[in-house]
Amino acid sequence: MHPNISLPEAFLAQIQATMPSHLSMEEFVAACQRPLRRSIRVNTLKISVDAFKQRAAEHHWTLTPVPWCDTGFWIERQDDDKVPLGNTAEHMAGLFYIQEASSMMPVTALLAGEHEPGQAPDWQHVLDVAAAPGSKTTQLAASMQNSGILVANEFSASRIKGLHANVQRCGVRNVALTHFDGRVFGGWLPEQFDAILLDAPCSGEGTIRKDPDAMNNWSLASVDDIAQTQQALIDSAFHALKPGGVLVYSTCTLNHTENQSVCHWLKQTYGDAVTFESLKDLFPGAEQALTDEGFLHLYPQIFDSEGFFVARIRKHASATPPSVKKRLGKFPFSPASQKDSQQISATFKKELGLSLPDAATLWLRDKEVWLFPSAIEPMLGEVKFDRIGIKLAETHRKGYRWQHEAIIALSTQSLAECKTIALTKTQAVEWYQGRDIWPEQTPEKGDVIVTYQGDVLGLGKWVGNRIKNGLPRDQVRDSNLF
Repeated sequence: MHPNISLPEAFLAQIQATMPSHLSMEEFVAACQRPLRRSIRVNTLKISVDAFKQRAAEHHWTLTPVPWCDTGFWIERQDDDKVPLGNTAEHMAGLFYIQEASSMMPVTALLAGEHEPGQAPDWQHVLDVAAAPGSKTTQLAASMQNSGILVANEFSASRIKGLHANVQRCGVRNVALTHFDGRVFGGWLPEQFDAILLDAPCSGEGTIRKDPDAMNNWSLASVDDIAQTQQALIDSAFHALKPGGVLVYSTCTLNHTENQSVCHWLKQTYGDAVTFESLKDLFPGAEQALTDEGFLHLYPQIFDSEGFFVARIRKHASATPPSVKKRLGKFPFSPASQKDSQQISATFKKELGLSLPDAATLWLRDKEVWLFPSAIEPMLGEVKFDRIGIKLAETHRKGYRWQHEAIIALSTQSLAECKTIALTKTQAVEWYQGRDIWPEQTPEKGDVIVTYQGDVLGLGKWVGNRIKNGLPRDQVRDSNLF
């Protein structure tokens, strides 16, 4: 229980006035005062759902399916399991993401009807307007099966690092990171994207079960201010969307001002160019949270989750985008020549046994070698990117120094022909603590892919009788590991 949760009277009055009559205020308050159930999402870039279920059974984890996400589960663990979920071997290897169940719904809504089961949607360009910390970005990337390009934008500079770390841990390679106010995309990249997710910054009324302090600075005036920003963001997203494309607008708040009213503002502004697509069939039971417009408005007592709002919007016609003046510096990368590309690819295969993906191209900057998703190329020179794809290697006089992030992203393929070494549990813990490994086997030479339980942990290098630890320093953990 969260006995100290404070719900402002004006907030409760607002909920009372707008909540459907079949829902109870008493149950609403009680739900707000209950801690959230822990939930996770399986990262299918790394492991199948069935294989993960087997892992969970070995740990005696109880998984209950989240009805609106076929890779999402509520998880219960034994009381005597003292290792934090984020410090388990499976989490550190990127096999799952700790994600609140409600926040899995926007991506499911974006994908609805856009692809066949088990197949990636036919999208080349997707935008996540407010991406940090990366839960929906990595969910989208997994659904896209690392195809196309996913532009993940984050306005807060302090959250970019965490976003990149989560993208890297989950083996995502089709992401380009940007750091802008989301209101720029309509002018800078008009009608560029097949699909857009706008999980808008909001007053956070639905998060109180996770954060008892969420409502400390809440006021009706602040709600109105936030709604103005949300209108500007959804307007920009509309212009950045191709005609025929789909936009999902979502928030983790409950008031109509930031939710239904923002969507209606867009419809009133652009008329028949905008339609709302009903989410009534998104999952069994969705009708319990359905609004008259076909939006989903999740009060916390309905599914015992965070409060959330999700709307699916289709764009039918062009509109004149904002006029902008672009001042971009020189793009610091150049495409690798065919000869260089063949040499790099062949050396990568020879030294580690890994292949480069077909839908990617090699780009060079000074002594760095980068792997860009091919779908990014129409956007190059149109907007500044903080980071594109993955850094594959650094060149030196004896060849290439392969990078940890490339191994994590590209070793989702079969490792049968790769140069690997399997660690024991004790060695795996030492690896994550930044220590070198001393295997009990005949020493070899060169780089080696380090694994534990068949999962890739990173890249090491044989130095005499030991394997030098190549884990980036910011990923080193010091205690309470698996």
